[in-house]
Amino acid sequence: MSQNFFQPFVILLLVTDPVGNVPLFVSALSHVPAERRATVVIRECAIAFVILLLFMFFGRHFLLAVQLTDISLRIGGGVILFLIALRMVFPQPGGVFGDGEADDHEPFIVPLAIPALAGPSALVTVLLFSSSSAIESLLHVAVLSLVAVVWLVVLLSAERMQRVLGARVMTAVERLMGLILTAMAVEMLLAGVRAYVKSL
Repeated sequence: MSQNFFQPFVILLLVTDPVGNVPLFVSALSHVPAERRATVVIRECAIAFVILLLFMFFGRHFLLAVQLTDISLRIGGGVILFLIALRMVFPQPGGVFGDGEADDHEPFIVPLAIPALAGPSALVTVLLFSSSSAIESLLHVAVLSLVAVVWLVVLLSAERMQRVLGARVMTAVERLMGLILTAMAVEMLLAGVRAYVKSL
């Protein structure tokens, strides 16, 4: 039972990568008033949790309804991650997600809940967690809940981490995570292409 809990927990934690998302959250929340940032983080984590939970139980039905396959989800997700990674490695005036609106703009759902936390990789992962067994379903819900707690702990301290490490270190981390994310995006694309070729 412990292995059935620990393995999906580690997989989902690595896929959602809260530590790697710290630069993304700091950048996206830079124009949000300081007193609102914790509320926004909690709200976005809750939205991401609900989306992943719904996808865990109804994802396969949704894909069948719109005639999409896991392969198309992987390839589309790889393209999105690659574009985001390019903005992290080569910063642009609009920010990581190209959102250059007014200073009082508060991100909602996009880009923090989706795709930062509940991105294509996370959706595919929870899709694989779907099970007909009630016990396994409850176990996976517990896994997702614990991962969401880790999100909150890490991301609520993101601003403090930025102050301690400094802007230059955070920029270096963002570039490094962009490089890693680029590799992950390419790997996702290649996996999708391989799966598509095998299906022919």
